[in-house]
Amino acid sequence: MRRAAIERLLPAAYQRASVPGSVLFALLEVMEALHAPDEAVLADVDALFAPYRAPDGFVGYLTRWVAMDHVLASPRPAAPPALPVGRLRDLVAHGAHLARWRGTPYGMRSALELATGVTGFVLDEPVDRPFHLVVRVPPAAAGSLALISRIVAAEKPAAVTAEVVLLGATEPAGPPADPEPPVDPPPLPTGPAVGRASVPPPRTLPPPGPSAEEPS
Repeated sequence: MRRAAIERLLPAAYQRASVPGSVLFALLEVMEALHAPDEAVLADVDALFAPYRAPDGFVGYLTRWVAMDHVLASPRPAAPPALPVGRLRDLVAHGAHLARWRGTPYGMRSALELATGVTGFVLDEPVDRPFHLVVRVPPAAAGSLALISRIVAAEKPAAVTAEVVLLGATEPAGPPADPEPPVDPPPLPTGPAVGRASVPPPRTLPPPGPSAEEPS
């Protein structure tokens, strides 16, 4: 609010006393300077709630708004975030979509891909273990197993147990080969958001045809 606008709200006697060099004139200028930061925020308040325009420090709050706060969990208060702010922006942007598909294989796979930036997650349901899910993690996401475990625990149905294993870790070993030096998995991408991430649409199954018992 400008100094002149504040002055017009004062009684007439105060307005006459507000002349350059007076204490009241200086006080109104200070009030104008104090209002300026808040007015700048209010002029662009919709940016606070836009996933790709909100300030970095506000993205974590938006993540909690869309019920994805489990990705922010950290064992130590001073520990760095579990994933870059760009990944958090992607999760916020797709928060409604993920909530719609929560508890399904498609929803879990989409959440894992958005949080890690890695594709290739495999979800298995062993026939000998009903109500159990095995989430196989591609090697490129091996550095985020703790984050992946939290996402799996939050996205799976409540009546289902789940385990997270590195892809290929439980497969039988092949024929002996020449030993090779171990190779560390590539680090996950970091940095600011590079654009609006997208997830593939769920597959739609064709409508069921007539059963064998029904007359043609």
